[in-house]
Amino acid sequence: MKENNSEHPYTGVVLNGFGMLAALFAVLAVFVLSIVTAALEIIPAAAGIVSAFVLFAAMIIMLVGFFSQQPNQSRVMIFFGEYRGTISNTGFFWTNPFCNRKLVSLRIRNMDIEPIKVNDKTGNPVMIGMVLVWKVKDTYKSVFDIDSETKYAVNEKLERIATATRDAALDNFVRIQGDAALREVTGHYAYDESDTTTDGELTLRSGGEEINDRLERKINERLAMAGIEVVEARINYLAYAPEIAAVMLRRQQASAVISAREKIVEGAVTMVKMALDRLGEENIVNLDEERKAAMVSNLLVVLCSDESAQPVLNTGSLYQ
Repeated sequence: MKENNSEHPYTGVVLNGFGMLAALFAVLAVFVLSIVTAALEIIPAAAGIVSAFVLFAAMIIMLVGFFSQQPNQSRVMIFFGEYRGTISNTGFFWTNPFCNRKLVSLRIRNMDIEPIKVNDKTGNPVMIGMVLVWKVKDTYKSVFDIDSETKYAVNEKLERIATATRDAALDNFVRIQGDAALREVTGHYAYDESDTTTDGELTLRSGGEEINDRLERKINERLAMAGIEVVEARINYLAYAPEIAAVMLRRQQASAVISAREKIVEGAVTMVKMALDRLGEENIVNLDEERKAAMVSNLLVVLCSDESAQPVLNTGSLYQ
C-alpha cells in the first residue's frame, strides 16, 4: 500500500478519452431513442422518462471525467479528500469523475529576485540580487504542504483559476525562501578584498561559481519541504549600497592609483639600474657616487612624473 504523504503514480481507472467519447455518443443515442420510443408510446411513458433521466445523469457524470494533459504536466488525484496518486501521462483521458484533479505544471520557471540590501561579512551594506531557475519535483508536497487556498474545480475555467492561485502561492514561497537564503549566504562573505580579509579569501566579487553553488544548495534545502527543485541560482547584481558607494568608489580609485604607482616605480628603478650598468660596462662616462645619485634622481623624476618633463641643457662642464 502506498504512503499517502509521498508522491506515487495513480493506480485507479484511467481510460482512453476517445474510446470513452465514443461510449458517450452511444449513451446519447440511447437517450434520444428512449425519448422517441416513449413519445411514440412504443414503451410506457414512465419507463421512458426514468430511462431518459438515468441516461442524462450518466452523460453528465461521464462528461466530468474527461481531461487532456500536455507534456510536463501532472494531475494530482484526490478522492473525497484522500490522495490517490499522480497522473503524469500525456494525452486525452477519462478517469473517475468523482476525483478532484489538481493540475500541476512540471515545467521550468525562472524568477528575478530584485536587489536587496544586506550586510556582508565585514558589516558593509551591499545591494545584491539573483536569478532563480526552478521547477516542481514532488507534486504531493507542492499541493498539500503549501497553503494556496484553492477550491474544487468543476470546469476548465475554474481549474485555470485554481492553478493560477496555486502557482502564485508557489512563486511567493520560492521568492521568500530565495530571499532568506540570499541574505544568509551574503553574510558569510566580504564584498571585496580589504584590510580585514585574508589573502586568497573568497569574496562576493571573486567567488563566482563557488558562491553560486553554495547559494543553490542553500535554496534547495529550504525548498525541499515544498517539493521544489532549484535548477540554477546565480547572482546577477552586486554593488555597494548607495550610502557608502561614493566612499567605496574613492577607496577603489585610491587602491588603483597605488597599484599603478607601484608598477611605475618598479619599472623606473629597473630602467635606471639598466642605464647605470650600461654606462659603466661601455665606459661611456665615469661617475662618482654623488653624480650617480643626481642622475638617479633626475631619471626617476622623468620616469615617474605624471606630466612630460621639461629638459634643462647643461652647457658647462659635468661638475658645473
